[in-house]
Amino acid sequence: NQEAIEVLQAVGIMTGDDQGNFNPDQGVTRAEMAVIMTKVLDLNTGNYSISTMPFTDVPDWAKSYVAAIYAEGVTGGISDTLYGTDDPITAAQAGLMLMKALGYFQYQSDLADGWLLATIRQANRIDLYDGIDAGAEEPLTRNEVAQLVLNTLEATMVE
Repeated sequence: NQEAIEVLQAVGIMTGDDQGNFNPDQGVTRAEMAVIMTKVLDLNTGNYSISTMPFTDVPDWAKSYVAAIYAEGVTGGISDTLYGTDDPITAAQAGLMLMKALGYFQYQSDLADGWLLATIRQANRIDLYDGIDAGAEEPLTRNEVAQLVLNTLEATMVE
């Protein structure tokens, strides 16, 4: 997904490591996805209070990012008190976050069939997973996250 990588690097959503290497086959954690989501949404993390975030497993470096997307309703935790910071982000979890950023799933009734089924169903309707070769509950690589984010940027927002 070279195009997706180049686009996201150019706009600063996903960059490489300290040496500038993108590491496309490396996995993405839920904390790293929080960073990506704040960049997708162009959120100023300094505007959000980390004290309102209920998660106890978020390291200091990630607190402002998780707090921002939690406050915006883009993410929840794996439990009431755990975010799952170091867990790999799955295709369904990333898809749900990105579709919430597009305006989908604004009401609890939108998830009446369960978040996983609702996410897969809506993602297929808007071709969110085009170019992604991972099952809904499989961890994503940086390459796949880049393609997923590019697909989101090209998708139509909910009005």
